[in-house]
Amino acid sequence: MSGQTADDLEAYRREVRAWLAANLDPRDDDAPARLRGGDAANLSPERVAQQRDLQRRVHEGGYTGITWPAEFGGQGLTPAHEEIFAQESRGYVVADLGIAGLTTTRVCGPTILAHGTDEFRRTHIPRMLSGEEIWVQLFSEPGAGSDLAGVSTRATRTDAGDWVLNGSKVWTSGAYYADYGLCLARTDPTVPKHRGLTWFGVPLTSDGVTIRPIREINGSSEFCEEFFDDVVVSDANRIGAVGDGWTVARTMMVFERLGGDPDESPRHSGARELAPDLVALARRVGRQDDPVTRQLIARAHVIDLVKEQLDAYVAAQAESGTANPNLGSYSKLAAGTLNPVRASIGLEIAAAAGVAWHPEDTEASTTALNYLNGRILAIAGGTNEMQRNGISERILGLPREPAHDLDRPFNELRHN
Repeated sequence: MSGQTADDLEAYRREVRAWLAANLDPRDDDAPARLRGGDAANLSPERVAQQRDLQRRVHEGGYTGITWPAEFGGQGLTPAHEEIFAQESRGYVVADLGIAGLTTTRVCGPTILAHGTDEFRRTHIPRMLSGEEIWVQLFSEPGAGSDLAGVSTRATRTDAGDWVLNGSKVWTSGAYYADYGLCLARTDPTVPKHRGLTWFGVPLTSDGVTIRPIREINGSSEFCEEFFDDVVVSDANRIGAVGDGWTVARTMMVFERLGGDPDESPRHSGARELAPDLVALARRVGRQDDPVTRQLIARAHVIDLVKEQLDAYVAAQAESGTANPNLGSYSKLAAGTLNPVRASIGLEIAAAAGVAWHPEDTEASTTALNYLNGRILAIAGGTNEMQRNGISERILGLPREPAHDLDRPFNELRHN
C-alpha cells in the first residue's frame, strides 16, 4: 500500500465518514472518551456483551486491524489509514471494552502476530478484532514484578505433549471478563532465569483456573489475581519456541510501552488548547483569574505539548520499522514521570473541592481519582527505574547494571 496518494487517502476518509454516519451513534460531547475509575473496572456482563456487539459491527464494516495483515483478518492498510479512522471516529460511540480490550489489540494481538504460528494467528486474530475474544497479559506474579524473569508459575510437559500449568499471576487488568490470557511460565528451572521460559495462550474458562478481583483504593476492581491448579494447555496454544519466552516477552514489552496511556488523548490530536480540563476545573472552583492557578495551568500545558511531541516522534520511528524497538521506554518514562505532576496540579487547583464532594457529583470526583491513579504508569508495565535502566543499556549503550543471578540456574536462586 506504499503507493497511496493524497487522493486515495481522501477517498478513504469519505468512505469512513459515510460508514460512521450510517452505522454508529454520535457521541455526546459531555461523555468521557472512555470509562474511568470504578466504572472502567466493574463492567457488567450485559455491558461487555453490548460492547462486543459494537466491536463486531465495526469489524464487519472493515475498520478493525486496519494495519494488520489481511491474511490474518486485518485490512492490510497503512498507518495513515488508521489515523484517518481514529480522527473521524472520535465523534462517534465506538466499542469500549476497558483496559482488557485495549490490551487485546495493542499488546496481545501484535505479540501473537509476531510470534504465533500461522494456524494460531488465523484462528485467534480475527476473533480478537471482532470482539469475540478478549485477551489479557498473565505477566506479573506475587514474587515477580519488575524482575519479570523471576516468574515461578510452572508449565510441565505431559507424555501426550500437552502442558500442565501450576502457579499464580496478579495485577491483571480486566481478567474477570476476558476469554484468554497470554501467560508466561517456567518450563525449565535448571537453566538461568531468562532462559527456560515459554508463553501460552490459556483459555480462562479452563478447569483449574480461578480469577479473583482485587478491590482498589478508588472502589474499583479492575485488577485481578489468577490461580492455576493443574490447568491443561494444548501445545498448539504455545506462543514461540519452548524456552525462548524471554524473546517473546521483550516483544510484548515493546508493544506495551508503545501503547501508551489509554486515558491520554490519541496521539497527533494536537495539544493546542490550554489544558482544557484544568481550565474548566479552575472555572468550576472560581479560580480562573488567580495568577498562581494560571501558572499551574501553563505548566500543565507544557507537559501536554512535550508528551505529545515525544509520543509522535516515538510512534513515527516505530512505524518506520528501522528504529531501536526500545524507544517506547521514553514515552513510558515520560508518562510515569509527568502524569503524577499533572495530577498534583489538578488537586492544587481544586483545593478543598478536590478532596470532598457530593457522592452523586462524579465530575468533582475526577480530580481526586486522577490523583489516586497518577502513579499507575510509574509502576505498571515496568517501573520508572526499569525504564531508565533499559534506556541506558539498550539505547545509550551504557554498561549493564551488575547482577548476581544472570548465569545461575533458576532452581539454585533464593526466592521470597
